[in-house]
Formats: sequence, structure tokens, C-alpha cells
Amino acid sequence: MSVSASSATELTEKQQQILRYLRENAATKTYFKSRLIGEELDLSAKEVGANMRTIQEAAFDLTIEKWGYSSGTTWKVTT
Repeated sequence: MSVSASSATELTEKQQQILRYLRENAATKTYFKSRLIGEELDLSAKEVGANMRTIQEAAFDLTIEKWGYSSGTTWKVTT
């Protein structure tokens, strides 16, 4: 589960940090709230949401879907 060097360099440091977090946790968890990701990575929920769109649109080894909005945005992440 690795990103090619050229793909990884196209992501900002925050995006790479979020992607690493998702990869590390996707095997045991499917749904992620932006707020909780932000708490883990010292980012705001808004920063997470804005960066998730870039990660979602890129061709990576994870499938990321915007799932729900109650109590903040939830993302469904599958490998």
C-alpha cells in the first residue's frame, strides 16, 4: 500500500499526514469523522475536509466517500 514518489510529492504535507493516518487505521475502521481526524493530527475539521477532497480525487489505494453530515462530516474509507 504505497504511493509512488511522484504522487506523494504532489500532495501537501497536511494531505500526506491525513493519508498516512487513513492508511494506518483503514484496516480496523471504516468511518472517520473530520473532527476526530483533526484532533488526532492537530488540524481543524475544516482543514481535514478541504484536504480530503484532494486525496479523494487522486488515484490512491483507498476509496474515500463523503458519507454523512450529522455532527460533522463523516468519510467512508475502504481499501
